[in-house]
Amino acid sequence: MELYLGIDVGSVTTKFAVLDNGDELVARLYIPTEGRPVNTVQQGLKLISRQLPEPAEIMGVATTGSARYLAGALVGADLVKNEITCQAMAAISHVPGVRTIIEIGGQDSKIIIVRDGVVADFGMNTVCAAGTGSFLDHQASRLKISVEELSRRALLGKAPVHIAGRCTVFAESDMVHKQQTGHRVEDIIYGLCQALVRNYLSDVGSGKDVQPPVVFQGGVAFNRGIVRALGEALNTEIIVPPHHEVMGAIGAALLVQESMAGRHNVSQFKGFGISDVEYRTSSFECQACPSRCEIVQVLVDGRVLASWGGHCDMWEGSLVGQKA
Repeated sequence: MELYLGIDVGSVTTKFAVLDNGDELVARLYIPTEGRPVNTVQQGLKLISRQLPEPAEIMGVATTGSARYLAGALVGADLVKNEITCQAMAAISHVPGVRTIIEIGGQDSKIIIVRDGVVADFGMNTVCAAGTGSFLDHQASRLKISVEELSRRALLGKAPVHIAGRCTVFAESDMVHKQQTGHRVEDIIYGLCQALVRNYLSDVGSGKDVQPPVVFQGGVAFNRGIVRALGEALNTEIIVPPHHEVMGAIGAALLVQESMAGRHNVSQFKGFGISDVEYRTSSFECQACPSRCEIVQVLVDGRVLASWGGHCDMWEGSLVGQKA
Protein backbone atom coordinates (compact mmCIF):
# COMPACT_ATOMS: atom_id res chain seq x y z
CA MET A 1 0.00 0.00 0.00
CA GLU A 2 1.35 3.44 -0.99
CA LEU A 3 0.88 5.99 1.79
CA TYR A 4 1.47 9.71 2.43
CA LEU A 5 2.37 11.11 5.84
CA GLY A 6 1.51 14.56 7.16
CA ILE A 7 2.99 15.89 10.42
CA ASP A 8 1.72 19.04 12.16
CA VAL A 9 3.94 20.11 15.07
CA GLY A 10 2.26 22.77 17.19
CA SER A 11 3.24 24.41 20.45
CA VAL A 12 0.72 22.37 22.47
CA THR A 13 0.00 19.25 20.39
CA THR A 14 1.59 17.31 17.55
CA LYS A 15 -0.59 15.63 14.94
CA PHE A 16 0.11 12.82 12.45
CA ALA A 17 -2.09 11.72 9.54
CA VAL A 18 -1.49 8.97 6.98
CA LEU A 19 -3.52 8.88 3.75
CA ASP A 20 -3.67 6.29 0.98
CA ASN A 21 -3.85 7.00 -2.75
CA GLY A 22 -7.61 7.43 -2.49
CA ASP A 23 -7.26 10.17 0.16
CA GLU A 24 -8.66 7.85 2.81
CA LEU A 25 -7.35 8.35 6.33
CA VAL A 26 -5.43 5.16 7.23
CA ALA A 27 -3.99 6.28 10.57
CA ARG A 28 -3.93 9.35 12.78
CA LEU A 29 -2.32 10.43 16.03
CA TYR A 30 -2.82 13.39 18.38
CA ILE A 31 -0.30 13.75 21.21
CA PRO A 32 0.96 16.58 23.47
CA THR A 33 4.16 18.33 22.39
CA GLU A 34 5.12 19.19 25.99
CA GLY A 35 7.84 21.60 24.86
CA ARG A 36 9.91 18.78 23.34
CA PRO A 37 9.15 18.73 19.59
CA VAL A 38 12.12 16.48 18.70
CA ASN A 39 11.18 13.77 21.19
CA THR A 40 7.50 14.12 20.33
CA VAL A 41 8.09 13.65 16.60
CA GLN A 42 10.23 10.59 17.32
CA GLN A 43 7.65 9.13 19.69
CA GLY A 44 4.84 9.90 17.24
CA LEU A 45 6.59 8.13 14.37
CA LYS A 46 7.01 5.03 16.51
CA LEU A 47 3.33 5.05 17.52
CA ILE A 48 1.91 5.81 14.06
CA SER A 49 4.02 3.07 12.47
CA ARG A 50 2.16 0.51 14.60
CA GLN A 51 -1.16 1.60 13.09
CA LEU A 52 -0.10 1.04 9.48
CA PRO A 53 -1.11 -2.00 7.45
CA GLU A 54 1.58 -4.31 6.10
CA PRO A 55 3.12 -4.14 3.64
CA ALA A 56 3.08 -0.35 3.32
CA GLU A 57 5.43 2.21 1.81
CA ILE A 58 5.62 5.92 2.64
CA MET A 59 5.70 7.66 -0.75
CA GLY A 60 5.92 11.22 0.60
CA VAL A 61 6.11 13.22 3.83
CA ALA A 62 5.13 16.82 4.53
CA THR A 63 5.46 18.87 7.71
CA THR A 64 3.57 21.92 8.91
CA GLY A 65 2.98 23.84 12.15
CA SER A 66 5.15 26.15 14.21
CA ALA A 67 8.02 23.61 14.25
CA ARG A 68 7.64 22.51 10.63
CA TYR A 69 11.26 23.19 9.65
CA LEU A 70 12.58 21.29 12.64
CA ALA A 71 10.25 18.35 11.97
CA GLY A 72 11.09 18.45 8.26
CA ALA A 73 14.80 18.18 8.99
CA LEU A 74 14.26 15.29 11.40
CA VAL A 75 12.08 13.11 9.17
CA GLY A 76 13.42 14.06 5.75
CA ALA A 77 10.31 15.87 4.53
CA ASP A 78 9.59 16.14 0.81
CA LEU A 79 7.50 19.24 1.47
CA VAL A 80 7.32 21.88 4.20
CA LYS A 81 4.17 24.05 4.17
CA ASN A 82 2.65 26.73 6.38
CA GLU A 83 -0.45 26.07 8.50
CA ILE A 84 -2.76 28.31 6.47
CA THR A 85 -2.20 26.31 3.28
CA CYS A 86 -2.56 22.94 5.04
CA GLN A 87 -5.67 23.85 7.03
CA ALA A 88 -7.31 25.25 3.87
CA MET A 89 -6.42 22.19 1.79
CA ALA A 90 -7.95 19.84 4.37
CA ALA A 91 -11.13 21.88 4.78
CA ILE A 92 -11.69 22.22 1.03
CA SER A 93 -11.25 18.46 0.59
CA HIS A 94 -13.90 17.73 3.25
CA VAL A 95 -16.32 20.59 2.51
CA PRO A 96 -15.75 21.64 -1.14
CA GLY A 97 -17.96 24.73 -0.88
CA VAL A 98 -16.38 26.08 2.33
CA ARG A 99 -16.07 29.88 2.47
CA THR A 100 -14.78 30.43 6.01
CA ILE A 101 -12.40 28.29 8.07
CA ILE A 102 -12.05 28.86 11.80
CA GLU A 103 -9.11 27.13 13.44
CA ILE A 104 -8.48 27.47 17.17
CA GLY A 105 -5.59 25.66 18.78
CA GLY A 106 -3.97 25.61 22.18
CA GLN A 107 -1.91 28.78 21.84
CA ASP A 108 -2.86 30.37 18.52
CA SER A 109 -5.87 30.76 16.26
CA LYS A 110 -6.55 31.48 12.60
CA ILE A 111 -9.30 32.50 10.23
CA ILE A 112 -9.10 31.62 6.55
CA ILE A 113 -11.39 33.12 3.93
CA VAL A 114 -11.89 30.88 0.89
CA ARG A 115 -13.47 31.91 -2.39
CA ASP A 116 -13.88 29.53 -5.32
CA GLY A 117 -11.61 26.98 -3.68
CA VAL A 118 -8.73 29.43 -3.20
CA VAL A 119 -7.50 31.24 -0.06
CA ALA A 120 -8.55 34.88 -0.50
CA ASP A 121 -7.65 36.25 2.96
CA PHE A 122 -6.53 35.09 6.38
CA GLY A 123 -5.76 36.32 9.86
CA MET A 124 -3.79 34.91 12.78
CA ASN A 125 -3.40 35.44 16.50
CA THR A 126 -0.18 34.22 18.08
CA VAL A 127 0.33 36.73 20.90
CA CYS A 128 -2.77 36.68 23.13
CA ALA A 129 -4.15 33.61 24.91
CA ALA A 130 -7.64 35.09 25.33
CA GLY A 131 -8.83 33.68 21.99
CA THR A 132 -7.20 30.24 22.23
CA GLY A 133 -7.60 26.89 23.95
CA SER A 134 -5.21 27.75 26.77
CA PHE A 135 -7.77 30.37 27.89
CA LEU A 136 -10.27 27.55 28.51
CA ASP A 137 -7.66 25.21 29.99
CA HIS A 138 -6.66 27.81 32.57
CA GLN A 139 -10.23 28.51 33.66
CA ALA A 140 -11.13 24.80 33.78
CA SER A 141 -8.13 24.28 36.05
CA ARG A 142 -9.29 27.08 38.31
CA LEU A 143 -12.76 25.50 38.53
CA LYS A 144 -11.07 22.15 39.28
CA ILE A 145 -12.79 20.39 36.38
CA SER A 146 -11.47 18.81 33.17
CA VAL A 147 -11.77 20.53 29.80
CA GLU A 148 -14.16 17.72 28.78
CA GLU A 149 -16.36 18.44 31.79
CA LEU A 150 -16.22 22.16 31.00
CA SER A 151 -17.50 21.40 27.48
CA ARG A 152 -20.35 19.25 28.80
CA ARG A 153 -21.46 21.79 31.39
CA ALA A 154 -21.27 24.69 28.92
CA LEU A 155 -24.17 23.10 27.01
CA LEU A 156 -26.25 23.22 30.22
CA GLY A 157 -25.96 27.00 30.46
CA LYS A 158 -29.44 28.55 30.20
CA ALA A 159 -28.77 32.18 31.10
CA PRO A 160 -25.08 32.85 30.28
CA VAL A 161 -23.47 35.66 32.23
CA HIS A 162 -21.21 38.22 30.58
CA ILE A 163 -17.56 37.52 31.33
CA ALA A 164 -15.01 40.29 30.77
CA GLY A 165 -12.76 38.05 28.75
CA ARG A 166 -10.40 40.39 26.92
CA CYS A 167 -7.67 39.14 29.23
CA THR A 168 -7.29 35.84 31.09
CA VAL A 169 -6.54 37.71 34.32
CA PHE A 170 -9.68 39.86 34.05
CA ALA A 171 -11.73 36.80 33.07
CA GLU A 172 -10.68 34.92 36.18
CA SER A 173 -11.47 37.91 38.38
CA ASP A 174 -14.87 38.32 36.74
CA MET A 175 -15.67 34.60 37.09
CA VAL A 176 -14.88 34.71 40.82
CA HIS A 177 -17.17 37.74 41.21
CA LYS A 178 -20.01 36.02 39.30
CA GLN A 179 -19.67 32.91 41.48
CA GLN A 180 -19.76 35.03 44.62
CA THR A 181 -22.97 36.72 43.48
CA GLY A 182 -24.68 33.36 43.11
CA HIS A 183 -24.73 32.63 39.36
CA ARG A 184 -24.89 28.98 38.28
CA VAL A 185 -21.51 27.52 37.32
CA GLU A 186 -22.99 26.27 34.01
CA ASP A 187 -24.07 29.82 33.11
CA ILE A 188 -20.63 31.14 34.01
CA ILE A 189 -18.93 28.46 31.90
CA TYR A 190 -21.07 29.18 28.86
CA GLY A 191 -20.44 32.90 29.39
CA LEU A 192 -16.73 32.02 29.28
CA CYS A 193 -17.23 30.25 25.93
CA GLN A 194 -19.02 33.32 24.59
CA ALA A 195 -16.12 35.49 25.81
CA LEU A 196 -13.61 33.39 23.88
CA VAL A 197 -15.72 33.64 20.73
CA ARG A 198 -16.05 37.43 21.15
CA ASN A 199 -12.28 37.71 21.53
CA TYR A 200 -11.67 35.56 18.47
CA LEU A 201 -14.10 37.44 16.23
CA SER A 202 -12.99 40.90 17.38
CA ASP A 203 -9.29 40.07 17.04
CA VAL A 204 -8.58 37.38 14.46
CA GLY A 205 -11.87 37.86 12.60
CA SER A 206 -11.81 41.67 12.62
CA GLY A 207 -12.52 43.04 9.15
CA LYS A 208 -12.92 39.58 7.61
CA ASP A 209 -15.83 38.74 5.31
CA VAL A 210 -17.20 35.75 7.22
CA GLN A 211 -19.67 33.80 5.08
CA PRO A 212 -21.14 30.32 5.36
CA PRO A 213 -20.43 27.47 5.02
CA VAL A 214 -18.21 27.86 8.11
CA VAL A 215 -15.87 25.00 9.03
CA PHE A 216 -14.44 24.80 12.56
CA GLN A 217 -11.11 22.96 12.97
CA GLY A 218 -8.50 22.46 15.67
CA GLY A 219 -8.49 20.88 19.11
CA VAL A 220 -10.89 23.47 20.59
CA ALA A 221 -13.61 22.18 18.23
CA PHE A 222 -13.98 19.31 20.72
CA ASN A 223 -15.65 21.87 22.99
CA ARG A 224 -19.35 21.84 22.13
CA GLY A 225 -19.84 25.05 24.11
CA ILE A 226 -17.54 26.92 21.73
CA VAL A 227 -19.32 25.38 18.72
CA ARG A 228 -22.64 26.57 20.14
CA ALA A 229 -21.31 30.07 20.92
CA LEU A 230 -19.82 30.44 17.41
CA GLY A 231 -23.10 29.40 15.81
CA GLU A 232 -25.03 31.95 17.85
CA ALA A 233 -22.51 34.74 17.22
CA LEU A 234 -22.39 34.14 13.44
CA ASN A 235 -26.05 33.09 13.14
CA THR A 236 -25.15 30.08 11.01
CA GLU A 237 -24.46 26.37 11.26
CA ILE A 238 -20.91 25.52 12.29
CA ILE A 239 -19.51 22.46 10.49
CA VAL A 240 -17.08 20.41 12.56
CA PRO A 241 -15.47 17.84 10.23
CA PRO A 242 -14.47 14.35 11.33
CA HIS A 243 -10.93 14.28 12.71
CA HIS A 244 -11.00 18.09 13.01
CA GLU A 245 -8.09 17.94 15.47
CA VAL A 246 -5.66 16.57 12.84
CA MET A 247 -6.80 18.62 9.83
CA GLY A 248 -3.44 20.39 9.51
CA ALA A 249 -1.68 17.03 9.20
CA ILE A 250 -4.32 15.78 6.75
CA GLY A 251 -3.79 18.88 4.62
CA ALA A 252 -0.03 18.33 4.66
CA ALA A 253 -0.50 14.70 3.53
CA LEU A 254 -2.84 15.81 0.72
CA LEU A 255 -0.34 18.42 -0.46
CA VAL A 256 2.63 16.05 -0.52
CA GLN A 257 0.57 13.47 -2.40
CA GLU A 258 -0.22 16.13 -5.00
CA SER A 259 3.43 17.24 -5.07
CA MET A 260 4.78 13.72 -5.61
CA ALA A 261 2.20 12.73 -8.24
CA GLY A 262 3.76 11.99 -11.62
CA ARG A 263 7.28 12.37 -10.24
CA HIS A 264 9.79 9.59 -10.31
CA ASN A 265 11.65 10.94 -7.30
CA VAL A 266 12.03 8.65 -4.31
CA SER A 267 10.79 10.18 -1.07
CA GLN A 268 13.43 11.73 1.22
CA PHE A 269 11.70 10.14 4.22
CA LYS A 270 14.36 8.74 6.54
CA GLY A 271 12.16 5.94 7.81
CA PHE A 272 10.58 5.12 11.14
CA GLY A 273 13.98 4.08 12.48
CA ILE A 274 14.82 7.72 13.24
CA SER A 275 12.75 7.26 16.41
CA ASP A 276 15.89 5.75 17.94
CA VAL A 277 18.39 8.36 16.67
CA GLU A 278 19.79 10.83 19.21
CA TYR A 279 19.29 14.41 18.01
CA ARG A 280 20.45 17.64 19.61
CA THR A 281 19.36 21.22 18.94
CA SER A 282 21.37 24.39 19.47
CA SER A 283 21.26 28.02 18.40
CA PHE A 284 23.54 30.98 17.90
CA GLU A 285 23.22 34.66 17.05
CA CYS A 286 24.24 35.63 13.54
CA GLN A 287 26.60 38.63 13.50
CA ALA A 288 26.45 39.30 9.74
CA CYS A 289 24.12 42.31 10.03
CA PRO A 290 22.36 44.44 12.67
CA SER A 291 19.30 42.10 12.68
CA ARG A 292 21.20 39.63 14.89
CA CYS A 293 18.97 36.70 13.86
CA GLU A 294 18.87 33.60 16.04
CA ILE A 295 19.89 30.62 13.93
CA VAL A 296 18.65 27.20 15.02
CA GLN A 297 20.54 23.98 14.25
CA VAL A 298 19.71 20.29 14.52
CA LEU A 299 22.71 18.03 15.09
CA VAL A 300 23.35 14.30 14.82
CA ASP A 301 26.65 12.91 16.09
CA GLY A 302 28.03 16.45 16.31
CA ARG A 303 27.23 17.23 12.66
CA VAL A 304 24.68 19.82 11.56
CA LEU A 305 21.66 18.19 9.96
CA ALA A 306 19.83 21.44 9.19
CA SER A 307 19.81 25.13 10.08
CA TRP A 308 17.25 27.91 9.69
CA GLY A 309 15.82 31.00 11.39
CA GLY A 310 17.37 33.99 9.63
CA HIS A 311 15.52 36.78 7.89
CA CYS A 312 17.61 35.99 4.81
CA ASP A 313 18.66 32.60 3.46
CA MET A 314 22.32 32.97 4.41
CA TRP A 315 22.31 29.99 6.77
CA GLU A 316 19.73 27.80 5.04
CA GLY A 317 21.61 24.56 4.43
CA SER A 318 25.01 26.25 4.53
CA LEU A 319 26.17 24.38 7.64
CA VAL A 320 24.75 20.98 6.72
CA GLY A 321 27.28 18.23 7.22
CA GLN A 322 29.77 20.45 9.06
CA LYS A 323 31.00 19.73 12.57
CA ALA A 324 29.32 22.01 15.08
